[in-house]
Order: sequence, then structure tokens, then C-alpha cells
Amino acid sequence: MDALVIADKTFRSRLIVGTGKYPSYTVMAEAHRASGAEMVTVAVRRVNLTDKTKESLIDYIDQSRIFILPNTAGCYTADEAIRTARLGREVGLSSWVKLEVIGDETSLFPDNVALLEATRVLVKEGFVVLPYTNDDPVVCRKLEEAGAAAVMPLGAPIGSGLGIQNPNNIRIIKEQSRVPVIVDAGVGTASDAAIAMELGADGVLMNTAIALAADPIAMAQAMKLAVEAGRLAFGAGRIPKRAHASASSPLDGLITAGAGGRAGA
Repeated sequence: MDALVIADKTFRSRLIVGTGKYPSYTVMAEAHRASGAEMVTVAVRRVNLTDKTKESLIDYIDQSRIFILPNTAGCYTADEAIRTARLGREVGLSSWVKLEVIGDETSLFPDNVALLEATRVLVKEGFVVLPYTNDDPVVCRKLEEAGAAAVMPLGAPIGSGLGIQNPNNIRIIKEQSRVPVIVDAGVGTASDAAIAMELGADGVLMNTAIALAADPIAMAQAMKLAVEAGRLAFGAGRIPKRAHASASSPLDGLITAGAGGRAGA
């Protein structure tokens, strides 16, 4: 599969996974391996970054092959998200950030006004910003204009498992974008990931679909294969949809039975 390039980094895998909700850190690490992911998200505000005497999920991430993408999960204002991103950089996680600014506690939909504000500030401070946003082509365009290194439209609400709810929006976002488009949130199973890739997305980010599966390790492998298959299918080019049947074996050139029942007579 062709590589995914974001800013100055190249990733062979187009699957990005999270670190929350797993039954244990050991299962998380095994799922990461099975997924083949080379980038994982870590919530800055939910990880032990200072007390080295206590166990931390960071200890279970193989940083020799996996790049850590800090995120601002749990932030509800631009200022809060900006401070959290700065904290992640100060403690040595990364100058990259998956930027989240939540606008509603129930739906967990992003606050796009605050998201734009935080993106502009952090880009000026040298961050590589990957904002999580609604599947809104206009907002995605504005985030790109603000300097986002990629845009991350949701497929459906966080953790819902509903799959891609507005496929045409994802298609439009990809058509207009000059930076990578990563579908983030809402994936429930492997077919959802494949659909996202078939729509032209450059990658898929997921957490709940793997972490809360009955077998997270098997689901991680399934997602790996789905992303690869979807990318290959997109590149191959699907056949047009038709309202009526089209014979698999065309009739042109077929030998027809002639008089006496002898074929080709």
C-alpha cells in the first residue's frame, strides 16, 4: 500500500488507533501490534506524564515503531485546548497535536469556532495541527486555510459505531482538500473503515471500535486489512453503478446455434 505523508512524516500504515478503553495496557499493546498502526493518539490530560514511579500507558507503546500523537480530548474551550497542547510539547510528547475542542457534552460534537481559533494559535506556535471536526466541507476548508496539516472529519459521533453517515460530505471534503483527510470517529466495524477508504479518505482513526470489541486484537487485525482493502479498491476504481443488470459475459461475438442444432453451422 502507498504511504501516507503528513507534514514531514511518512507512514506506511493508513490506520491510526487510540489508547483508551482497553481492558488492560497489555491488550492495548497487542492490539497496536495487530493493527500495524504507526501512529497512536494519547490524551494528554489522561496520562501520567510526571510521576515516573507510577505505571503509565506510555510504557506500553513501542516508540521504536509507533509515533505518539497527543490529543486534547476533554477540552471545551480554545484556551483549554491550547494549554493542553503546550503541556504535551513541554513534557516531551510531541509538537504534533490532534486538536479537539468539544462543544456539546451529550453529542461530543466539536465547537468549530473554537477549533479554528485554537488551530490558528497553535500553527503560529509551530505545532503540526490535526483538527477533529464535523464532516462539514466549509469548516474543513477553513481549517486547511488556517494551517492544519490534515483535516479529520467525523464519520459519526464519537464512540457511536454508526459508520459513515454522510458519505458524500467525505467525498466533497477529499475532492477540495490539499492536505490529507483522515476520517475520525464513528467507525464500528471493518466494513466502515473500508467504506471510508473507498470514498477517498487518506486514512482512518479509531479507538472504541477496537478497544471495546469482544476480541480487540482480532478486530485490530480486521481493521488493518479493511483499511488496506479500501485503499486498494479506491485506487483500482470501482465500476459505475447501474439501475439495471449488465451481463458478466457479453453477447457480442458469441457463437449461436444454427440449423440442425449445430453450433456455428
